[in-house]
Amino acid sequence: MAKLMPTQIEEAIRLHSKWRRQFFNAFAGGNYAEMPLSEHRSCLLAGALEAHNASPELIALHLRFHSLANEITTLSQNGMGDAADLLLPELSETTHQLATQLDQLR
Repeated sequence: MAKLMPTQIEEAIRLHSKWRRQFFNAFAGGNYAEMPLSEHRSCLLAGALEAHNASPELIALHLRFHSLANEITTLSQNGMGDAADLLLPELSETTHQLATQLDQLR
């Protein structure tokens, strides 16, 4: 099976970092409702990881990133921004771990 191309890996890292910044910008601005936080749901990396036999750890990290992003979005949409804020450090750590593992694919 073919490997993910370096440009695909770079784009995946860039997008996940962008989405993480969006969540932190929403936190800094005090209003999640004004940010396009659901944009991360259009991520195509999951299928590419599975198609290229990525490690289970990498797949799990990717799923965790989007699970946290969904939870933050849901909490914020339900007026629970303070609870959403508490998940930001874990989202940040997961993003960094994901980028590190994706970088190792190159």
